[in-house]
Amino acid sequence: MILAAGYGTRLWPLTIDRAKPALPFMGRPLVGYVAEYLARYGCRDVAVNLHHRPESVRAALGDGSRFGVRLNYVEEPVILGTSGALDNARTFFEDETFVVINGKIATDIDLAAALRTHHETGALATLVLRKNAAREKYSMVEVRDGCVLGFGSNPPASDNVGDAHSVLPQGKSKPVGVGVGERGRVAETPLMFTGIQVLEPRIFDYIPRGVFSHSTVDVYPQAIARGEKIAAHVAAGKWYELSTIRRYLDTSIALMRDERRTVEVGEGSSVEDGAQVSEAVLWENVCVEAGARVRRAILGAGVRVRDGEVLEDVAVVRAELVTSSERPPKALAGEMQGDNFVVKLAQ
Repeated sequence: MILAAGYGTRLWPLTIDRAKPALPFMGRPLVGYVAEYLARYGCRDVAVNLHHRPESVRAALGDGSRFGVRLNYVEEPVILGTSGALDNARTFFEDETFVVINGKIATDIDLAAALRTHHETGALATLVLRKNAAREKYSMVEVRDGCVLGFGSNPPASDNVGDAHSVLPQGKSKPVGVGVGERGRVAETPLMFTGIQVLEPRIFDYIPRGVFSHSTVDVYPQAIARGEKIAAHVAAGKWYELSTIRRYLDTSIALMRDERRTVEVGEGSSVEDGAQVSEAVLWENVCVEAGARVRRAILGAGVRVRDGEVLEDVAVVRAELVTSSERPPKALAGEMQGDNFVVKLAQ
């Protein structure tokens, strides 16, 4: 299952006219990119939960065949949370092991290795974790002897961050993935949850019926307290999370750089001779006129950048979209510039 029902408020105004899963990403809808990742590991039947602008997701993905999967859409009249979403779709998952993945990530983590860990340990659930050496603001996961013990707050900053192994040798009982070493000592590298998990149908014994619930708050702690094994699979590889405009742009630029290019040009879009465009994502039907300069920018559908305009480190949508939309509390502020609404990312 791909979890994709969120509002995407931190991606506003990009999510005004479409849901987060339908945002263009590397030449396909974001959730299509995630579906292709699952397909590479043999996951062919995929459920996608929908809430905000569900028609935009259906239009972007169709039946899923072009991404190598068969898609099943599950609508949520109200947001149900990461485990409430599973309850709402439980009829899809009652017979065999299944994978759940957050719909806002891009990764090359080896899912087959995580599946092996899951089957070898006989766990109720296996969480795919990674080292958070940069101590970004992701909740820490407490691990001992290959099992998840619990979930903490964001890691504190440290001047002494090393790349110490977060998994202790067999026989060591100290929990890892939490805390910072004393000043002058190398701190343990905290572990964070990637949003990828492998589950057994018995997980539904711990998910409340028909209500909002979160896996890491309402389900896993209860299961652990009752003696269930929640395995920790610490993975290497690339992992990006696209919950903000900045992360969406930075991730797109990083992946385009891997492909030796710096611009993504959507269907029907054009860059006139004499325009300067680099490190940019152009959605559909965008026009950048000769004499315009665009760098480190996202240009939404139908945006026109006029001759002489300079746009850098911004996200831009058509002004008409914003006139009937209220900025969510977590969203960045923007301003009208002619026919466009421009959000500066340095806020």
